[in-house]
Amino acid sequence: MSEKIQIRILKDGSIEAVTNGIKGKQCVDYISILENLLEAETVRSSYTSEYYETEQQIQLEQSVQQTNTLHQK
Repeated sequence: MSEKIQIRILKDGSIEAVTNGIKGKQCVDYISILENLLEAETVRSSYTSEYYETEQQIQLEQSVQQTNTLHQK
């Protein structure tokens, strides 16, 4: 899965942003970037299940992906 940020602008002018494929605490780094780009201020935030994934899980996923890529060639 690739890293993505889904941004929705609602009818009332509020903005929702959801990260996908960004594991661990890295997603938090995008909050200030989004605030600057959207000229907005974070009012509320919550974590997806990906936030709680450990580095070990991430490394295992990357290893599996590399193995799959090798087998496809």
